Amino acid sequence: MRETLAAALPLMLASVAVMGSPGPATLSVAIIGSTFGLRRALTYLLGIIVGTTAVLLAVAAGITATLLAVPALRLALIAFSAGYILWLAYRIATAPPLAGRHAPGRPPSFFAATVFAIANPKAWVATAAVFASARLAETATADAVAKTAVLALMIVLIMVGWLLVGASLAPVLRSARHARAVNVLLAGALVVTTVASVVR
Repeated sequence: MRETLAAALPLMLASVAVMGSPGPATLSVAIIGSTFGLRRALTYLLGIIVGTTAVLLAVAAGITATLLAVPALRLALIAFSAGYILWLAYRIATAPPLAGRHAPGRPPSFFAATVFAIANPKAWVATAAVFASARLAETATADAVAKTAVLALMIVLIMVGWLLVGASLAPVLRSARHARAVNVLLAGALVVTTVASVVR
């Protein structure tokens, strides 16, 4: 047990550094949290977690290389992700300051969040890199199961952490001047991290 925990620690640290770094999914969770508040962002958060976990399961099953080797599928994933991110970035950059506790309207749906997380280019690259960075068991099957369990937990912790960071920005967004600066900064960061994940 101690040996497994000792082996899992580097995997967890790697997941925080690679999967938890700013990217399309993590930044979108923070942005939805800052715009709509913790409670109204939970559905979006759940969709991102489910979608990212689906990517993890694909990596664990060994089908990632096959999926990414199909040029048409890769282009479709990138096109969808880029289109959604540009639309989201526009909405963020032009969002008005919060008049009350959160913005009016509805956050993106669970389905939209799930599909976005699956189409997120960084999710595939980062998850595959972290998955291959450690070995937790002797057999391939046991190793895949163990790493999937550890990384699924880390996905939840990382995304919840980003949601809390985003929600903490909500008071700042009630000031028109601060809201414009923060919104433009977050929108730009979302686009930049997406471009970086695609061109790697």
